[in-house]
Amino acid sequence: MSDQTPNTPNDADRDPDSLSEEEINAALAGFEDELNGMDSFDAELQGLLGNKAKAAVLITQLSAADLLAAFCQLADISAQCVAAKTGAVAVLRNVDGDGPEAAARDLTTVISGLSVVLAVNRADKLEATLWVNGKPGTQFAPPVLFMSTPEFVEDLLIGTTDIDSLQKQDLTIVDSGAMERAEALNVIAQHTKFGRGGSTKGSSVD
Repeated sequence: MSDQTPNTPNDADRDPDSLSEEEINAALAGFEDELNGMDSFDAELQGLLGNKAKAAVLITQLSAADLLAAFCQLADISAQCVAAKTGAVAVLRNVDGDGPEAAARDLTTVISGLSVVLAVNRADKLEATLWVNGKPGTQFAPPVLFMSTPEFVEDLLIGTTDIDSLQKQDLTIVDSGAMERAEALNVIAQHTKFGRGGSTKGSSVD
């Protein structure tokens, strides 16, 4: 007499209508995790290829983070602007493709007379370029640049810190994306002679 094991259908052969709600939810959760994993892999791959910067910042000589955020708002740039003694720094959100260069171009075009240094980490290669009047100019070696910038700039670019970590420190951070145009103009007025009924020969908004 030989032992015979009853045939049991494989999961793949089961009628979907016979699956329990728990089994369906588990399958959907697994599918979602797989998609999220693919998104993370794609983002990392684009970073390795240099199609997406790991980090990008605009370094300025502006005295206040809210003023830089206001200028960014008028130039339609989404950034977290961090106050620093040597000048406020804009941490850019759009790091895809030439997004960082577009931000430097737009900011120095919209705000006449403003110059910025764009520092970008693409595929673990750091580049720093001075932008004036919408055009790139002098390039700086990262070690030279970091000698005159806050410590957090280098940390952001090499990935040892992020904006969430900076927010936990005693730093003033202003989000340009949270500003309305009217609020941005008011901030600019407060920082210039326009806000005191006079005129200014400094940076102007085109």
